[in-house]
Amino acid sequence: MQSNTRSAPSRWWRVAGGLSMNLALGTLYAWSVFVAPFEARFGWKRADTSMVFTIAVVALAASFAVAGRIQDKFGPLPCSLVGGILVSLGFYLCSFTTSLSYLYVCFGIWGLGNGFGYATPIPVMAKWFPDKRGLAVGLAVGGYGAGSAIFGPLAQLKLIPSYGLPATFRILSAIIFVMTIGGALLLRNPPAGYQPKGWSPAAAKVAAVARQFTPGEMLRTPTFYLMWVAYALGCSAGLMVTSQLVPFAKSVGIAAAALSTMTLVVGACGNASGRILSGWMSDALGRLNVLRLMIGISMIAMPILYQVGGNVTLLYVTVFVVYWCYGTQLSVNGSTAADFWGTKNAGINYGMLFTAWGVAGIIGPRIAGVLFDKYKNYQMAFYAAAVLAVVALICELAAKRPAVPAAAAAGKKVPAVA
Repeated sequence: MQSNTRSAPSRWWRVAGGLSMNLALGTLYAWSVFVAPFEARFGWKRADTSMVFTIAVVALAASFAVAGRIQDKFGPLPCSLVGGILVSLGFYLCSFTTSLSYLYVCFGIWGLGNGFGYATPIPVMAKWFPDKRGLAVGLAVGGYGAGSAIFGPLAQLKLIPSYGLPATFRILSAIIFVMTIGGALLLRNPPAGYQPKGWSPAAAKVAAVARQFTPGEMLRTPTFYLMWVAYALGCSAGLMVTSQLVPFAKSVGIAAAALSTMTLVVGACGNASGRILSGWMSDALGRLNVLRLMIGISMIAMPILYQVGGNVTLLYVTVFVVYWCYGTQLSVNGSTAADFWGTKNAGINYGMLFTAWGVAGIIGPRIAGVLFDKYKNYQMAFYAAAVLAVVALICELAAKRPAVPAAAAAGKKVPAVA
């Protein structure tokens, strides 16, 4: 059916909206540049400041599923507007921090807004780009990975030295507000029954996407649980590095602000590249195949990262690889969820799968912070991350495309592809 078609430029504007939204939301990955200033200002310990990142991640994951359901029912605009407002408000309130508990609340608000904002681009891209789903989702969420490459250096090298920590949060909140609201206004769902002009699904793929799984049906598929565990453990390694990257760089002798910030930029570039290019690769090689490959590489790269930490060149290369593998999971899992369970309920279905990332946000930063306080280095944390990646790879190898529910297979009417 070709009645509901749109020209290519109209749908690429949706990608631009998702990219703008996620560039601003990606300030989460720049958190590590604020760790040392907060610790110096208030005398906090590393395990305490690690909890800030954890709270933001958990709030993001918890709100993502709720926002996904709202997005499925009312469209992406309400969710993305709420997200932009809350993220901006959370950053602004951080400028008045006087206690650790207050900072926890601020980043909790920031995390809730992040969940509402991040919940919209993936379902929107999945619906507009059935022909290039992996690439489109990767481009939209690639901004999330690249955000820290922009805001991290801006905060550490310019804003904090020139204006101080409180003013930095106020400036960033204004920038984030403009970017998220602008992106929200570009995010729209396609008309019902939409297909790109000149494209029709290959016969072999029609049956695979014909069933629009409800959340309950998805939860009855073993694939969901295998992918959930793989997602949680596979992301833990990346989040351990994300939350502590700049302090780790300094701990191995990269003390200059410009060099430690460069480490953050390299990681952000790897993160964004993994989201975009692995998404593109998954269109050709298959979603699960790419996920398995990148988790396997991460399993090897995490211990290597610790071993080469004192060599700036090798550190940059390994950080790039680790972040590429991490970014792959944030992109390709979203496309996989739309492929496996359909796009009609993509917001809530992927939101439920995405709770695994929230668990990773607890496991990763806490392991890094606690083990650092105990051993005064990151060796045990990085080796523990490799073990978690092994378990993630086993789960990913066992996962497969879910079967259509028995009632549908017996001839029950199946909803059309959204």
